[in-house]
Amino acid sequence: MGNDAERGRGTRGRRWRAAAGVALGCCALFAASTAPAAAHGGTSGRAERYVSLGDSYTSGPLIPRQVDANCARSDSNYPSLVVRQRATTGFQDVSCSGATTEDMWRPQGTNGPQLDALDRDTDLVTVQIGGNDVGFGSIIATCARLGVQDPAGDPCRRSYTSSGVDQLTVTIARTAPRVDRVLRAVRARSPHARVVVVGYPDLLPDDGSGCFPSVPFAARDFPYLRDTEKRLNLMLRLVAAVNGAQYVDTYGPTRGHDMCKAPADRWIEPLRPAAPAAPAHPNARGEQAMADAVLRTLGTRR
Repeated sequence: MGNDAERGRGTRGRRWRAAAGVALGCCALFAASTAPAAAHGGTSGRAERYVSLGDSYTSGPLIPRQVDANCARSDSNYPSLVVRQRATTGFQDVSCSGATTEDMWRPQGTNGPQLDALDRDTDLVTVQIGGNDVGFGSIIATCARLGVQDPAGDPCRRSYTSSGVDQLTVTIARTAPRVDRVLRAVRARSPHARVVVVGYPDLLPDDGSGCFPSVPFAARDFPYLRDTEKRLNLMLRLVAAVNGAQYVDTYGPTRGHDMCKAPADRWIEPLRPAAPAAPAHPNARGEQAMADAVLRTLGTRR
């Protein structure tokens, strides 16, 4: 028994390490890949039971109408928009601003452990997590502070480089087993559910251009941060595939609507939002775009 358990743990460890290694070294190869559909049980003619897990990109802070002050959760976030297009009953949105993978198992204020919303009767689970494990908030604050000091250079990239190694790349690799653990826990609690991992939308210009001082990052840090987000999304895609979950690309559908665009065209608000949304987060149109991407994956919308 002990040897079998050790072999199982070793297999899982090799599995996510291989996925993370591919994510970090073979981005171009996997950029157009699609994770296989998850096996899931039927609903026996009844409406599906849907649970949404996630962080602030899911909860929709400051987007009207806020229905949970503790978690800054909007009833116009993408899970709520998905529900309006599907025959869903027993919907539970337990996403919460600031959530990390650890908050799947522990309370956040009045929000209980997110995994507690799952049971064997759950049919659909969407999961958007990992950004806070990597440190989205602190990265943005650090890069904005350094960008003002050297607007033409790449001070952010240099600050996250140690002995020639990009520490954000290392952090993304270290986050992979945490996301893997979350997905295995989802599968254990809801073994018949369709599990969908939702990636993060396009935050910065995909062509690597900048918009200092509107977004106060240094010129050469814009492509660095763009590539960091792409590595995070690729890691999520691969960990989803390893766990038999589907992956929803929200980066592609939001490309060209990043925080550098004019207010009428952007779906991600800059550090000083012009529309109701948290800084560097989707506004209502961004949440709609993510909902559309989820619905296309679920086969509800073209």
